[in-house]
Parts: sequence; structure tokens; C-alpha cells
Amino acid sequence: MVDVAKSETALEIARRAVLRPSSELAEDLGIDDDLIIPYGRSVAKISLDAIDALNDRPKAKYVVVTAITPTPLGEGKTTTVLGLSQAFHHLGLKATASLRQTSMGPTFGIKGGAAGGGYSQAVPFEALNLHLTGDMHAVTAAHNLLAAMVDNHLAHGNDLNIDLDTITWRRCLDVNDRSLRNVVIGLGGPLDGVTRQSGFDITAASEVMAILALATSLKDLRQRLGNIVVGFSSSGEPVTAEALKAAGAMAVIMKDALQPNLVQTLEGTPAIVHAGPFGNIAHGNSSVVADLIGIHTGDYLITEAGFGADMGAERFFNIKCQVSGLVPDAAVIVTTVRALKAHSGLHAIAAGRPLPPALLEEHPEEVEIGGANLVKQIENVRIHGVTPVIAINAFPGDHESEYAAIRTICERLDVRCAVSRHFAEGGKGAKELAEAVIDAASEPSGYAPLYQREDPLESKIEAVAMKVYGADGVDFSPAALKRLATFEKAGLSNLRVCIAKTHLSISSDPTLKGAPTGWRLPVREVRASVGAGFVYALCGDISTMPGLSSHPAAEAIDLDDDGNVVGLY
Repeated sequence: MVDVAKSETALEIARRAVLRPSSELAEDLGIDDDLIIPYGRSVAKISLDAIDALNDRPKAKYVVVTAITPTPLGEGKTTTVLGLSQAFHHLGLKATASLRQTSMGPTFGIKGGAAGGGYSQAVPFEALNLHLTGDMHAVTAAHNLLAAMVDNHLAHGNDLNIDLDTITWRRCLDVNDRSLRNVVIGLGGPLDGVTRQSGFDITAASEVMAILALATSLKDLRQRLGNIVVGFSSSGEPVTAEALKAAGAMAVIMKDALQPNLVQTLEGTPAIVHAGPFGNIAHGNSSVVADLIGIHTGDYLITEAGFGADMGAERFFNIKCQVSGLVPDAAVIVTTVRALKAHSGLHAIAAGRPLPPALLEEHPEEVEIGGANLVKQIENVRIHGVTPVIAINAFPGDHESEYAAIRTICERLDVRCAVSRHFAEGGKGAKELAEAVIDAASEPSGYAPLYQREDPLESKIEAVAMKVYGADGVDFSPAALKRLATFEKAGLSNLRVCIAKTHLSISSDPTLKGAPTGWRLPVREVRASVGAGFVYALCGDISTMPGLSSHPAAEAIDLDDDGNVVGLY
């Protein structure tokens, strides 16, 4: 197998691609030319009118790609989505990929871009990893407009009697900047606003971003923006963006951003990239409107859920699918030999540092130990009634005995499994995986959510913690219980739940690998994202504004003498 990572960068590979015009991609999808809005030759927005225009066509099989619990090594969900979508075309079938848009914070930080890699990429590479069509900036502007309206209301007398201590609406920025996590605003004279403590979140953590991903129409977007709760009055009543008369202007800013973006893979197959909510804070899935369009554009629609199956996939099943009404037919769980060895707990691995030499040695017994995480994530898919397929994302230096160890686990659990070499070989390297997905998706789906909307909020949180994470129970702080009672009193008990915890463990402790047992989930705080339609519980030390490393990717990104971007990965 070619070691693409050592021979060529993703950017170099992407630059050789001959991109098809957006009009050709739209034609492949069966979307009329008057329903696309070109942004150059190879990027376009798709009008929301396409949802109704395509609605009488057959539905594609709906496949979500998730993974084992992430490690610093990276498991390759995005490359798997793109490689799998290309593979279906090698088999004579039509497939559309549906992905989140990358955040520029991680792009200039340590993670890099999120457009795939090797020969399983979405292109144009630079646009996808930077501004694309400006949706991120629209979210930032709409979010900060509401923040400005909150403080303007306070400065002009606070007619809504907002309790300053209850204001949760901060400002946002699509940059990793730890210095902005906690700030004091309104310093200066009487004309400079009300002095209070606040802070910044990264744009991908904004409720506006979550709303963008969950809205089903422009009307729904407007209503959700109006439902945003920024704080509470002194009498305990929720104060909304509607009450502040900010929601209309926010909707105007977001109007074009609600239209999904049409791009392509390296092999010229269609990909829809839209919205980018973080997977450890928000629901971590691409947009509902993208999938409502994509579900009628071919034989398969393949989407990705952020982080492991305990996080992004759980929210896909219990939040996104409940909003869209779409029923998943199969779930691909991506794993790698290296990641399962990491979950054995026998290796010290840190992002940006060389791999321990022992990790690359042939040790199938370590794969078996770390396989406990894979077993639990298979269970997490199955408890939602969906058929799992295991994708072993192949890396140079893997050993056949280690693949055999993964296959043994899958055989024991009666789960389909395939080795995929899409990174090095593109679509043809994922044909075995595509065939396994076809087989799995042919079975009737037994999909069902984990909890009902009418269940109490505490019960919903406990259901996720105990059934998905494997916790023995939940310990709510007094502040969290008080806030939950406030939500119940305010009529918010029918909201879904989104648990913000570490993505590095199924538990709330990032140091616990594999499938930990004998622990309890600590909920220190709960917040209401009413516009998004969920309450999110903060467990452990979760930051909504990342920081930069000592040597962030931004140091290497530049323009060459010909004006080409260099250093982007």
C-alpha cells in the first residue's frame, strides 16, 4: 500500500484534481440548474426549494459514519465518508456525501482541516478549510448581534429586568483564543455599557450554529432564533431573542447561510458540506436541510457524526433524526489498529508528538484489549436499532494478525467488517466496505430513539449516561438541579438532551480508556439551548473556546510567490 502521508500532502493531491463545474454535479443529483447558486465554477449553494422539488423521488439508503472513541492519532471518519461515497460509484451506484464544514479555529490550530485526506478528499481543498461561502462568518455575525442587543438593552434601562447573573449568551469568534474564555466587558465610562463578566466561545460552539444545522426551513430557522434564551428575569422568566427584538435581524443575516453548499470529491462525485457544530459541546452533525435534499439524490446518502458513537452518533439518533424524520439504514463504525492499541492503555500518546515505537510493533493481543471500546460502540449503535458495519481504516505498518484480531471481535458479535484502503487508493480501496454496507442496509431498520421527549430532563440525561456511556448513575450538582427545576417550571421539559463531556473517553474522565465501568457521570452545570431544542449538561472541565498549541498550524500557513496557499493540511 502506498504511504501517501509520506509521499504527498493532501493539498498537493488536491491541486492536481480536475474539478467538475457545479452545474454538472447538480445534474448528477437531479437538481435543476435554477436551484443552484454558483460560487465560482466548482462551489455552489443549493436553494432550499430543492427540498420540495425532489420530494417525490425515491429515498436513498441513509448511512451514518461514526467511530470508536477518538485518540490523538485520528481514526479517519471524514476520509471514510468520502472514500465510501466514491466506492459506490465504482460499483455502479450513486452516492452523495454529507459533511460538516470545518472550523478555522482547529484549521489554524493543532487539528488541521477537515476535508479528508489522501485520495479521499472533498475539494476545492483551500475553500473547504477556510471561508467556503461564508457560512461561519454569518453565524458569528448573527450570534454577536444578539450579544450586542443584550448589552444594549442593559445599557438603556433593562426593561425586561434581566438578572445579570443568569446571562449565558457570550460572544463568539472562529479562532482558537484561550485569552478570551473569560473577560470583563463594559469597562470605561457610563457610555461604555454595563460592566459585567462574560467571555467568548468558538463559533462552532454557538447555539446559532446548532440551529443552522437543525433548522428544516427558513421559517423554522426564524422561529428557532426567536426561541433562544439569553438569560432569565429576576422573577425567573426566560428572556428570549424574540423579546429583545433581535431574532428578525439575525434571520436576515442567516438567510443565505441556510442554503447547503455543493462541492465534490477527488473523483468528481457530489458532496454537500453544511454547518459545523462541535461534537463535544453541540450535537456534532451536518445540517438537516442538506440531508433532506441529499436523501433524494441517489442510491445512498452517507453522513458523518462527530467523535465516537457515544457522542456524535448518539446525538444523530436522538436529536438529528428526530428533527429530520429520516430513518438510518446502517452505521459504519471506523476503527484503526493503532487506535485500539491506544485504548489498551499500554501506550502514552500525545497529539503532535512522535508515536511510541512499541505501538507500531505487531501485538494483536493489545488490539484485543483495546477492542473493549469497539465492543461498547457497537452496542451503542445497536441499542438504537441500527445495524453496524466495522470499517478498519488501513494504515501503513499494520499487521494482518491485528486485522484478524478485529475480525474475531466482529465475528463474535455477528457484525460485518471490512478493511478499507480509501486513503491510499480512493474509491476502489473502499469497495469491500461499500459491499458490506450494501448488505447491512438491505436489512429492515429497527431505529428508535433512546428516550421520549415527554420524559423528565433528569431521566433523559440518566438514560444517555447509563445506557450509552456505561455509567452507574449521574451525580447532579445542586446548581444543576436548581437550573433543571427552573427549566421544568419554564416549560422546557420536552427538550432533548446533549451532554458536553470529554471526547477522549466514553466516560467523563479523559484518562479512562477502553470501556470504563464503575463510575458515575458528574453534571456540574446545565444550560438551555431552546432554539436548538436541547438542554446541554456540562460534565467535567469542558472548554467552549479552544486554545492554540505552542506551535499552531498557523505558523506554517502562508502564500508562496505565485499567491498559492502553502502549509495547509
